[in-house]
Amino acid sequence: MSGRIVEVASDGRHLAVDRGHMVVKAEGEPPQRVPLDDIDVLIANAHGLTYSNTLLVKLAERGAMVVLCGPHHRPVGWLWPLDGHHLQAGRMAAQLDAKRPLAKRLWQELVRAKITMQGAVLEAAGAPSGAFAKLARDVRSGDPDNLEAQAARRYWPLLMGTDFRRDKGGTGAGNALLNYGYAILRALTARAVMAAGLHPSIGLFHRNASNPMCLVDDLMEPFRPLVDTAVRGLVVDGADQLDADAKRRLAGTARLTLRVGEDSSDMDGCLHRLTGSLVTAFETGKPVLVLPHPPTPLELAPLLAPPC
Repeated sequence: MSGRIVEVASDGRHLAVDRGHMVVKAEGEPPQRVPLDDIDVLIANAHGLTYSNTLLVKLAERGAMVVLCGPHHRPVGWLWPLDGHHLQAGRMAAQLDAKRPLAKRLWQELVRAKITMQGAVLEAAGAPSGAFAKLARDVRSGDPDNLEAQAARRYWPLLMGTDFRRDKGGTGAGNALLNYGYAILRALTARAVMAAGLHPSIGLFHRNASNPMCLVDDLMEPFRPLVDTAVRGLVVDGADQLDADAKRRLAGTARLTLRVGEDSSDMDGCLHRLTGSLVTAFETGKPVLVLPHPPTPLELAPLLAPPC
């Protein structure tokens, strides 16, 4: 079971440590306490927040991520621990030495998994999904035909309606909900990457000198449709803003149980298994990744329907 995703979304709070707890203080209000050991991700999504250095150190020692959000609920900064794994140096060396053909084969596996997951999401939402199985099968090493983009052009209108346009900096409830859900997913993925002893900026496909999270952005791709499912459910239920209920439902995406081989795990566990398999791929040269099976409509139902 993954730990808690804790968001501070009210302005003017001070965050500190007291007896193994994070304490959130505001003038005229009783302090709120969260055990440090329960925190996987801390999302700072408000103005005027202040922090004690001890708090940030204690979170880093526990491998927790701290995400600093800017406009439109998009992350603009990260705090991540330097000591990710006791074999970190060797694993990063293997990551740096990985040949381009291996990286292209690994990206092929990720794109196939993403498109397959998109098809499963559309099926659960009652939308046409048959074309996505063929698109996934047709993805070649490195995705030179850009089938990922072709799938996206079909996917968004089917899932969110023909008037929807995915825009990271765009306004509207749908884009704000997606930005927030992806921020949570990105933080969980980054935590798994660093825990595996890999460097987050050395990507398989994403290669941007100004992006310190290229590998994170690669590995989160197959899991994005799960966030999309939760957003679809919120929009269908009439959500028109990113309020506390919407945030709770989006954070709940991380607790969805997924099938992995003969086992099952939540999203956090799946991400750790994926990064572990990526380490093995770098060390052996074999493009084999451990990815979850596409969920059934019944398994996706908790994301589409509001909690009772």
